[in-house]
Amino acid sequence: MLAPYAVHVEHSRGRRFPEPSHPYRNDFQRDRDRVIHARAFRRLEAKTQVFTRRYSDHFRNRLTHTLEVTQISRTIAGALQLNADLAEALALVHDIGHPPFGHAGEKALDAAMQEHGLSFDHNLHALRIVEDFERRYAAFRGLNLTFEVREGIIKHSHDYSSAEHPELSEYLLDQNPPLEAQLIDLTDEIAYDTADLDDAYEAHLLALDEIREGVPLFERFYPEVDELYPDAAEKLKFNEALKRMLNLFVDDLITNTRARVQEAGISSLGDVRQHPRRLAAFSSQVEIERKQTKKFLYENVYFSAALAEEKDDAERVVSELFQFWMDHPETLPHNYQEKARQEGLPRTICDYIAGMTDPFIFEQYGKHVAG
Repeated sequence: MLAPYAVHVEHSRGRRFPEPSHPYRNDFQRDRDRVIHARAFRRLEAKTQVFTRRYSDHFRNRLTHTLEVTQISRTIAGALQLNADLAEALALVHDIGHPPFGHAGEKALDAAMQEHGLSFDHNLHALRIVEDFERRYAAFRGLNLTFEVREGIIKHSHDYSSAEHPELSEYLLDQNPPLEAQLIDLTDEIAYDTADLDDAYEAHLLALDEIREGVPLFERFYPEVDELYPDAAEKLKFNEALKRMLNLFVDDLITNTRARVQEAGISSLGDVRQHPRRLAAFSSQVEIERKQTKKFLYENVYFSAALAEEKDDAERVVSELFQFWMDHPETLPHNYQEKARQEGLPRTICDYIAGMTDPFIFEQYGKHVAG
């Protein structure tokens, strides 16, 4: 039973190119499957999340992070009586537009585009991937996803204006996205706030005492775990405290979002769209604790001295390879040379680099620049 304000698949605004119904999968389930079978989705396996394989081969990559976000999203959507199939599809596709090297790669790619009066935005790039770049069907370009999934790709974490992006005007930019899409940015935060603590601890970048001192929410649970399992290994105690931290985020998001929906008198999807603000949110106390956790990660992990050299290397590889192809477009693959004649050289190079995995961009850098 779905809530009246959930997205009901039978009321979907449909696909850009109409297709017959499937005998045993609804349209959002088909979208989920199309994303999973896309080349861009497979490439996430070889794109950095935070830690490269220099540390270990069992840390999260962009694909495993996506799967964790998907699991959390389905759980929360189900608890709120939202459309779990739509939430799953949105979670699976939410990072499909990320370039190699994580946020360092995105920063460098955007900087390179800014020099030509353009920009790079991974959400907008994701929309172009599913609308145009993926070629799996004879009847149409792209994946022909439903309106609701395409809308969620661009609106799950950012509000765009029609004035700045008239090309997105069909996506109801003056309205909120459905709750299923609103959840994704928050479940993304839950996933990486906890997973990045885990990977940083495993990488010996953070010690247990540092985490206990710097993350109040973690410290709230650790003494309880230590008392309950006094003889357990430190890593297992860490796991137990982190699990409780994740559970609190999830429980709070469910409870607070449900309360906000009830308080606002929401009784339809139209009410969700027209409400003055997004309704999916943590409580004020947990939001403070989430921000504390994120601040700790930025100061001690993302911008740590231990990762600085790799980030610098990533930015240098992206920027120098971009400039090489600006100077030598004849060395681009033939299909990209043709694309450049239609869409311009900077955007074409940007699209090419954004689609690369970490190993492939290193290979191209070695071939064209370092070699």
